[in-house]
Amino acid sequence: MKALRYVGVLLFISALSATASAQTQDLGQGVFFNNEGAIVLAADASLAISKMNSPYIMFMMYMGTNSNAQITVSRNDVVMVYKGQEYKMPSLKEFRKAYQETNKDMDLYSRLGKESLIGSQMRFLTFELSQGDFFPNTGMNPQTSTDQGQFFGNMGFRTKFYFKNPGFQKGDEIILKVKDKKDPEFSGSVAVILK
Repeated sequence: MKALRYVGVLLFISALSATASAQTQDLGQGVFFNNEGAIVLAADASLAISKMNSPYIMFMMYMGTNSNAQITVSRNDVVMVYKGQEYKMPSLKEFRKAYQETNKDMDLYSRLGKESLIGSQMRFLTFELSQGDFFPNTGMNPQTSTDQGQFFGNMGFRTKFYFKNPGFQKGDEIILKVKDKKDPEFSGSVAVILK
C-alpha cells in the first residue's frame, strides 16, 4: 500500500512539473514568469545561475495575484521540486548559522541585469520593501525579517527564497511552488531552468 501511495505522489509531482513547465515563460536573463493560477510568480534566478556551486541557492521571487483575494504566503508554504523530490526552505536560524554570504549575494544580484523582469507583468505591481523578507539582509542596510508576505490587487510581495543546494547542474529544471496560508486552492508555480 505504501508503494502505491509513493508512486501516486511521484506521478502527481511529475504532472505538476509538466504543467508548470508548459505555462512558464522564459523572459531571458534568468527570469521566469508564470501568470496561470491565482498566484502570479516571477522568479529571478540570475544569481542562482551565477553561483550554481554555492551551498545555498537564492531566487529573488516576485509574487502577485490574478484573483480579488488577499493572499498570504508563509515560508512554510514554499516548496522547490527538483528531480521529483520536494524541498522546503531552511529556517532563518538554521540558514544564518550555515551561510554567511547573503550580503555578497545581494551585492552581486544588484549588478545583474533586470531588463527582462521590468518588461514582465510585474511592472504593474507595487512592492513594499517594508513588508520584510524571508531571508533579510544584515549589515549596513538591514531588512526586517518576516515569516509571511501578503499581496492583493496591485500590491505584490518580493522576497528571497533560499534552498540548500541538492547538487544542481547546468541545464537542470526546478519548480518553485507557493500556496496561500489559509486556502491551498490559491496557488502558483514557476519552472526555472539553470542555464
